[in-house]
Amino acid sequence: MAPWFWYAVVAAVLYGAHQIFTRLASEHIGDGIGGFVVEAVAALTILLYLGFLWLSGRWSQKFSLIGFNYSALTGICVGAGTVAFFLLFQRGGPLSAVPAILAGGAAIMAIAGIAFFQEPASWQRSLGIIFSIVGLFLLRR
Repeated sequence: MAPWFWYAVVAAVLYGAHQIFTRLASEHIGDGIGGFVVEAVAALTILLYLGFLWLSGRWSQKFSLIGFNYSALTGICVGAGTVAFFLLFQRGGPLSAVPAILAGGAAIMAIAGIAFFQEPASWQRSLGIIFSIVGLFLLRR
């Protein structure tokens, strides 16, 4: 088993729960305030993780300006995406649509991996990209 597998399982569970809680919250809080709360609590969680690393003597965090800039762009995408999900749910979008939406994002990542990171392009990966995009379009009804 790949050494990263269990991290993938934990990330999948947490991101699945993230959308469930966003759906529940969207009925009771504005999209901007809800998104801010999500991101602020996320930042606090990561700050606690960094504190744990520092206090436990496991600090091995590197830093570069380019890493900072890409991380900032990631934060913009996550923040805007969180607001988009709040708006989607507030306008009646179903929670069951989220897997297809995320599959659309996965297709974008797969295309970027092939185009920019020299990841192999197999027929299975290409078919997965096509199915992801088709699934996103099937949500229109």
